[in-house]
Formats: sequence, C-alpha cells, structure tokens
Amino acid sequence: MRIDTPTEADIPDLAHVHVQSWQAAYAGLLDASYLAGLSVEERMLSWQRILAAGESSTWVARDEAGRVQAFLSHGPCRDRGAPPDRAEIWALYAHPDVWGGGAGRRLMDCALQALRAQGMASVSLWVLRGNRRGIRFYEAAGFAEVPGSVQRFELGGRPVEELAMLRFLPAC
Repeated sequence: MRIDTPTEADIPDLAHVHVQSWQAAYAGLLDASYLAGLSVEERMLSWQRILAAGESSTWVARDEAGRVQAFLSHGPCRDRGAPPDRAEIWALYAHPDVWGGGAGRRLMDCALQALRAQGMASVSLWVLRGNRRGIRFYEAAGFAEVPGSVQRFELGGRPVEELAMLRFLPAC
C-alpha cells in the first residue's frame, strides 16, 4: 500500500470506505437501520467540505491500482482545555476487506511522525466504548484510555458512549 494525501478525485473512494467501515465496525453498536441508511452520496458531500476547509490533514492508503482503501485525518485537539501542543486523530477508517493488513498501522505511523515533526507533545482520539477492535488497535499504537473521559450521547437513535485515549509523543 502507498500512503499519500487525497485529491478531489478520491472523494468517491473516501466516501465508500467511510460508509463501508462504519457499517462493519459499528454493527451491533449502532442501530442496524441507521447503518443501512448511511449514504455514500451524503458522505461525498461531507468529504468535499472537509477537503475544501483544510482544517485537518488527511492521509490515505492506496492499493496497487491507486484506490483509497483507508484514511486517517488529524488536526488540532478539539477538547476544551487541551494544551496547544496536543493534536487529535479525528478519524481513522479502513475498508473491511483490508482490516488486519497494515493499512491502519501505516497511516497511524505516518500521522504520528508528522505530528512529532510539527512539535506536538501528545495526540488524543475518541473511540466508541464497545469498539473492541478499534480500542485494541489504538492500544497497540501506544494509546491509553484517559480515566474519567467517557461521554454519553445519542447516535443513530441509540445511546452510545465514547472514551478518550491519549498517547504522548517523544521529541524528534
């Protein structure tokens, strides 16, 4: 897999990966009808806005044919009271067909290297509490749960909880 940054031409692939990964990763955690109703077309509009806004950095993992198979977006930490040298992983999703194949790990390594080069001292992220696969991945990448960080809200008509995870970055 090749890692680089997305272009407008990648928006359909980004949207497809986003929807497919949500439907697989959150099955059993979110309402099935909500997941079934996720729209690639709506996600394409969202990705057009995300890329145009430039508020985050996005990396993609491409297969041999150049199609996006996974993506990671990071930016400033959005948590109230976070130190200015803390970044946040805003999203990390891979198409279910490539789970376990190293795309997520390569994207995370690339993002962490970029964040260290920017002088970030730590990076946080939020993950659904029941997303065991995701939590194991983040723990393997050096993240640990932030005690007392659980947030409760409704998503797709179902109450959910997410927890914050944090990793400190060594100086370059």
